[in-house]
Amino acid sequence: MKYFLIAGEPSGDMHAARLIRALKDADAGAEFRYYGGDAMRAEATGMVAHYRELAIMGFFEVLVHLRTIARRFKETMLAIEAFAPDVLILVDFGGFNLRVAKLAKERGVRVFYYIVPKVWAWHEGRVKKLKRYVDALFVIFPFEVPYFLRHGLRVYYEGNPSVDTVAECGGMRDRSLMETVLRDGRRPVVALLPGSRRMEIRYNLPPMLRVVERFPQYRFVLCAADSIDDSTLDRYIPKGTPLTVVRGATLAALRLAEGAVVTSGTATLEAALLRTPEVVVYRGPWSSMLLMKLVIRVKWISLVNLILGYGCVKELKQHEYTVDALERELRNVLPGGALHDQQQAEFGKLRNMLGQAGVAERVARRMVSLLMEDARK
Repeated sequence: MKYFLIAGEPSGDMHAARLIRALKDADAGAEFRYYGGDAMRAEATGMVAHYRELAIMGFFEVLVHLRTIARRFKETMLAIEAFAPDVLILVDFGGFNLRVAKLAKERGVRVFYYIVPKVWAWHEGRVKKLKRYVDALFVIFPFEVPYFLRHGLRVYYEGNPSVDTVAECGGMRDRSLMETVLRDGRRPVVALLPGSRRMEIRYNLPPMLRVVERFPQYRFVLCAADSIDDSTLDRYIPKGTPLTVVRGATLAALRLAEGAVVTSGTATLEAALLRTPEVVVYRGPWSSMLLMKLVIRVKWISLVNLILGYGCVKELKQHEYTVDALERELRNVLPGGALHDQQQAEFGKLRNMLGQAGVAERVARRMVSLLMEDARK
């Protein structure tokens, strides 16, 4: 069968790549076209465009880039029409993908959504669009199943893909990073994860860098996303900052770290699955954050707290995210701190809620089964 996938950011690219690999196993005749990144390109030919141009976020930031978004959207729709897939598989990236879903459905294309927009957190009106334009949802959080069933959607939960991500990390990359960070006398490691978008770097990296000098007994490792080039990092990292920058080794760094400072996103969940105590931070432009505050419907921003249903990890948001506050909370989660052991115990509970490894394989088999069932009708 023919599969067209769309993933618009690094985490989506990684999960979509794993799904492509699993679909090839589940369907020997699988053909692919996709909008995605380097991870997907490593698994299959058929790239239509790279997501890098749309590594933006925020209400007003999207307005500024409307021309680029419109051009990429048009190219994507033309590619879908030319390929005539058996199914369009959308991976996260709600603002772009929901519009694609509408036009694809109008053209008679079957639509699956893997890693669904967090409509339960904000913009709940999009549930109606999902119901109208998407044939099946493949969700990644257990609480999403009853939520979407209440709204009358076809929904499947096969576990959380971060379980697969964590299960696959290790090996040579861990050993290589170990050699790098231990060159200076075996100081323990703190991992810094400033985000994968330029805007996140701009607002969240500077306080992380300023706290480094307050912990001379630790080696700080900054995990740079592939979507962020060196020139962007150089703009914010002062020369002489005692910092090791690594690429493509975020999970290895988290596994080695005694603690982490993590910009809100999927990485907060990955740190927890590795049982690395963390402080979650998030700061953005006031214009966007003000609008989000008006529409957001959940109490927490981190996936760890959302899944557990209570404030397990400390969240420093907007004006709360100061260097002094970050120092205080980081001391709390490092060994000997008031929250270190407690967080690790709670992370064990979280792991049990997210299913076993092999999520992508189960999702792929389910998708192929549904397509075959629909073909027989």
